Formats: sequence, structure tokens, C-alpha cells
Amino acid sequence: MLMVIFLISIAVLLFCIIKLKLNAFVALLVTAYGTGIACMMPLADVSDVVTNKFGSTLGGIGIVTGLGVMLGMFMYESGGIDNIANGILKALGDEKSQFAVAVSGFITGIPVFGDVVYIMFAPMLRVLSKRTGYSMTGYACAISVATTCTFALVLPTAPPLAVAENMGINVGIFFFYALISAFVGMFVGGILYGGFLNRQDRKAGKTWDFSDMDAEIEAATKETGKESGKPKMSAGLALSILLVPILLILFGSFGPMFLPEGGFLDIIKFLGSKNVAMTIGVLYGAVVARPYLQRSITDIMSDGADKVGLILLITGAGGAYGGILQASGIADFITGFFGNFNIPILVLCFVISQVLRCAQGSTTVALTTTSAIMASAAATSGVSPILCAIAICAGGIGLSLPNDSGFWAISRFFHIDVTDTIRGWTLGGFVAGVSILIFACILSLFQGVLPGLM
Repeated sequence: MLMVIFLISIAVLLFCIIKLKLNAFVALLVTAYGTGIACMMPLADVSDVVTNKFGSTLGGIGIVTGLGVMLGMFMYESGGIDNIANGILKALGDEKSQFAVAVSGFITGIPVFGDVVYIMFAPMLRVLSKRTGYSMTGYACAISVATTCTFALVLPTAPPLAVAENMGINVGIFFFYALISAFVGMFVGGILYGGFLNRQDRKAGKTWDFSDMDAEIEAATKETGKESGKPKMSAGLALSILLVPILLILFGSFGPMFLPEGGFLDIIKFLGSKNVAMTIGVLYGAVVARPYLQRSITDIMSDGADKVGLILLITGAGGAYGGILQASGIADFITGFFGNFNIPILVLCFVISQVLRCAQGSTTVALTTTSAIMASAAATSGVSPILCAIAICAGGIGLSLPNDSGFWAISRFFHIDVTDTIRGWTLGGFVAGVSILIFACILSLFQGVLPGLM
């Protein structure tokens, strides 16, 4: 009976999002309440679980996510991200431009939301494609896969933070292994598979229409404020904004493995806690970016808070839905049900996340829900919960279909049709996700010796 209720709840969630066009936040809340009632939970308990789990999810990720968006906006509005991308492209040259595009997307995708990255890179990549003859589908694959790998796996973005919170794992250690895993996905799905698409398109003599490119570049230039005459932040200084909180978190997470107990370790752990580290990072970013900004620091921080609002609501509602699945016994039943088929835990984490991602389109919803379902099973499986979390995040990357707003953003910004969007983004993301899953399986063979995995 619990499995039937779960399947119905997923169907209701999909119906609300896809057919009724409800916002994912409202759809998740409706589904959470309905699932609890259908499981015959006391009504007071249903309300309490939704409220408490929503609050605890936001309590775990809200500060970091909000500060992360502000940090990214300092990098973006100061022109630092432009210089990072241009520096990488110049260093590698046109003949290796796909590597430069993927690496640029990988770096900028950590602090900046995907659509902003696409808007920023699209004119540049269309110019490159016209000049080099490299496939626009290949470029779209490289940048979108790289950006989504970081969005799904690397803090301070909301989805991996929600996964870490639901599964009760150390954020710093998770970040370290997730960052490496995201790079593997970017390399295989973005660079290697993107290169394969380029060879296919060149062999077929495929061409793209660049007739509107001049007007598009002019509009993008005005939008990003490049005509203001103010200097841009250097690439190195922009990267330092990103590195300050990351290094603090890594020191705080790995410090206890190498340092003796005492006052110095306590200071390292305090400075390395995710909320403190991100606060220091934003303060540092505000100071070093100030000479390059076109707007006041207050305006930029306010815009950052506005941008993150809906993301936090959706993530919190996903946590509430996951809490109902746990409190009602559905989560334990599902893991026990699939356990009867002897599916390896990492594969199971990936498959559930991938199915939810494919069905309703949102990476955030898929990762938040799957981590709530699999948390207890991962803790008792004998496989590192950190690797289980990576497998869940990998499942949220690929098979993006037209029910995902990102699908249409990529198609529109890069001026490629639906077929090419499926080739470059839908399948490219799937290749990246499977590659990360395989990498996590390889890491599991050495989890007894790798630091922090057990």
C-alpha cells in the first residue's frame, strides 16, 4: 500500500508541475500534505513534519546559499568572470576552445546560476563558432554540462547542500570529493562527448545561422555594463573571492584529521564552518570588488537575496516532502523494496534521482527528495554516505527533457533546435552523470584508505 501511495504522490507532483503549471514550491507542499493524509498520519503530525522539516532544511542551507549568490554576483558584476573566461580562452587558443569553454563554465558555474552563465557565454561562443567552425551543439554541450555538474555537486549551490543536510554528512569532505567528481563529469560529458558531437556535425557539413549575432552581442554588451568605462577585476582576484571560503571550509573539515585537539583546532573549525566561511568570503568579496562595481554593494546584495528566494522555497518544500516520506514509513519501505532486488546502493541512489529528474525536470527537487528517501539506507549500507550523496547528485544531472526550463534556456540562448538540444544537453548530461556514478563506484573500492570516506 505504501508503494502505491508513493507512486500516486509522484504522479500528483508531476501533474501539478507539468499539467497545472503550478510552481514547484506549491506543488511540493500540496503533495507533501496529501501524502501524509493518504498514509493516515495524524493531521497534527502532518502539519508538524512539513513545518519542522521545511525549517530544518532551510536552516541547514539557507545562509550558505544566500551568501553564495551574493559572492557570485560580486564576481559577475565586477567583470571578474569575464576575465576568467577570456584568460582561459586566450591561453588555450581556438584549436582547444572546447576545453576552455568547459573549464570556464565549470569555474563560473560554482558561484553563478546556470542561466546567467548561458547569457554571459552565448555571444562569445557564437563568435567562436563562426570563427573556428566548431559545432554550436558541441559548445552548448561543453558549457551546459560543465555548469550543471557544478550546480548539482559543488557548494554553495542549494542542491548539494540539501543533499548533505538530509544525509548528515560533513560538508567540507563532501565538497572535496564532489568537486573532483564534478570535474570527471565535465571532462567526459562536456569535453569528450562534446568533441564527438563536433566531429559528427563537421562530417555532416552542419551549419548555423549567425545573421543576428551583431545585434545580440551589442545587447549583451549593454546588459553587462561593458560600456561604462570602468576597469574589470582581474581573473586572479576574482578567483580569490571563490577560493577564500572554499579553503576555509576545507581546512575546517580536514583539520581534525591532522591537528591535535586544542584552541588552534577550535579556531580552524569555527572559521571553517560553512556559514562562517561564506560570511568571511562575502565580506572579502565586497571589499576587493568595490572599485570595479557599477552599483552599490547594498544593491547587489539585495538583488542576490531576491534571486535566491524562490530557490530556497523550492528546496525547503522538497525537504518537507522528503520528511513526510520518512515519517510515514514510505522511505524505509522503498529502500527495503529495492533492496530485495540486490541493486547496489550507489546505483539505486543514481536511478531514483535520475527517474525523478527526468519525470519532473528539476534537479533541486530530484536531489532533495532522493536524499531524504535514501538517507537511512545509505547510513547502514556499508558504503560511504558521501559516495551515496555523490551518486544522488549525479542522477540529477542528465536526461533533461522539455519539462525542464533549462532545456529551453539552452536552446534559446545558443540558437540551436530541439534535436540539437537533446543531443548536446539531454544526452551530454546523461553521459556526465553516468561517468560520475562510475567514478563514485571506483572510489568505493578504496573508501577504507581514502580520508574522510568512512
